[in-house]
Amino acid sequence: MEFFDSYSRRARLFPAVIGAAPALALASIAIPWNQLGAPQVIVGLGIAVLLFSFADIARRFGLRAERAMFAGTGGRPFPTVLRHRDRTIDRVSKVKYQAFLAGKLGEHAPTQADEEFNPAAADSFYSRCGNWLRERTRDKAGFRVLFEENVTYGFRRNLYGLKPFGLFINFAVVLACFWFLLMANDGHTIWTLVGVLVFAVLHALYLLFAATKKSVLDASNQYGRQLVLACESLMP
Repeated sequence: MEFFDSYSRRARLFPAVIGAAPALALASIAIPWNQLGAPQVIVGLGIAVLLFSFADIARRFGLRAERAMFAGTGGRPFPTVLRHRDRTIDRVSKVKYQAFLAGKLGEHAPTQADEEFNPAAADSFYSRCGNWLRERTRDKAGFRVLFEENVTYGFRRNLYGLKPFGLFINFAVVLACFWFLLMANDGHTIWTLVGVLVFAVLHALYLLFAATKKSVLDASNQYGRQLVLACESLMP
């Protein structure tokens, strides 16, 4: 049942459905659904299994893309808003959060001079702060806004990781549509195939211009901001 929880559905299954949408559209017209029989049941079960597998592929390739984007912090997004040079959070609050997190980690928070002299060491400290916060904000009900930002980040990351597969599926569906059009002999089938063909092209454009690295980084920054703001609930 874990696969059907809110995060898995929205951050893993939904990207899988979006990535495979052209193939699903083609399958819906290639199989006669006006009568229920063994072929329809087998195809339906096969689609369900494929979506489950595709969701796992989306997660694995999303994690691979994440490791490439955040190679300097062990492959995990970290709260960049804690950097002194970042202006997302006001300076007074930022200093307060840094002091609180440094106390919990038993370390000294880097000063602005430290950060400028050795930015890698400062980012390593901020990454540890992010890890500490993540472990203490797993309660979905208590940190609902943070959970929603995490879902948005997971959705964009996984869709971005699935982008090559989605574009390949689009290419395969377009070729299949042209092949079926050559054999089609009635107007309804032809117009249905043309509709799938147009949908595949629009779907490819969506993946090209919406599932981008920038969209993932924007979601990561929003999640990092909300993660740091969780200090307000964790502080005495």
